[in-house]
Amino acid sequence: MRRRAMMSCLVVLLVAGCSRGADSGRLTIAVIPKGTSHIFWQSIHAGAAKAANELDVDIIWRGPLREDDRSAQIAEVEGFISRGISGIVLAPLDDTALVGPVADATRRGIPVVVIDSGLKGTDHLSFVATDNRASGVLAGDGLKTMLPAGGRVVVLRYQEGSASTTEREEGFLEAVRAVPNMQVLSDNQYGGADVETAYRRSETLLSRFKSPEGQLDVQGIFTPNESTTLAMLRVLQDNGWSGKVKFIGFDASDSLVKGLEAGHIQGLVLQDPVKMGYLGVQTMVAHLRGERIERRIDTGVRLVTAANMNEPVSRELLHPPLDPEAAR
Repeated sequence: MRRRAMMSCLVVLLVAGCSRGADSGRLTIAVIPKGTSHIFWQSIHAGAAKAANELDVDIIWRGPLREDDRSAQIAEVEGFISRGISGIVLAPLDDTALVGPVADATRRGIPVVVIDSGLKGTDHLSFVATDNRASGVLAGDGLKTMLPAGGRVVVLRYQEGSASTTEREEGFLEAVRAVPNMQVLSDNQYGGADVETAYRRSETLLSRFKSPEGQLDVQGIFTPNESTTLAMLRVLQDNGWSGKVKFIGFDASDSLVKGLEAGHIQGLVLQDPVKMGYLGVQTMVAHLRGERIERRIDTGVRLVTAANMNEPVSRELLHPPLDPEAAR
């Protein structure tokens, strides 16, 4: 009996020792992006790692490879719930599909901070992101400046269910539709979650407005994220249309920066993904340590063009740090 009692005590101690690092006092936070392949997410990882290093906490970075894999992201959230993590910082790839898992985490006593893209419901503590509608309006106003005489415009959307890009698309359309001499030719086509799919859909979209001689009768284009912007850039380059149409995209990568330098892209709307990752983790840690946090945190946005791309603020956004180990 004595041995059985000792074994029971040992089991209790082991279970208690595994419960979210409460006994050791060390926090472990799961950071779950929409995907892991794009430069944007690598920058968020770098920012999250920087915050973890400064605040002396641990992060676990895990997410789906593709940004349309809802089941994989849901599985990640559920896995961390079962492990009893201290908290979750989540960039939901669908504003509805992740509502249930986030509510479940909250019921289990695991707080959630949402970053990048909005989530329906009220079970998350805070939303740390760009003002996406304002960023779309910024893109639309930029295109209006580039096309003072007006013109024919197309939008290649990202994918249905993505709250962040939907807000950008709607903000852009709101801005350009307010001008009588701007005509929106297409606003209902989606590029999809990867560059290859977005390339095919960009090509199909623009082919509708191509003359028999191969000329493009479009004056303005907007794309709302990194993958659709890169795909559209390649289509314009491959068909000899780059530089002949005013093209505003979103986010930065080496290829997009080169496109901006070459005049193949006239503007990039840039978020601050490093700041977003940093503030996501910082906000979670503040909550876990009993501090007051804001319900909504705006991480800022900037339209970068050839005219301002060499300014210090623009350079920092065009060339964000990507190595999370550098923050350690």
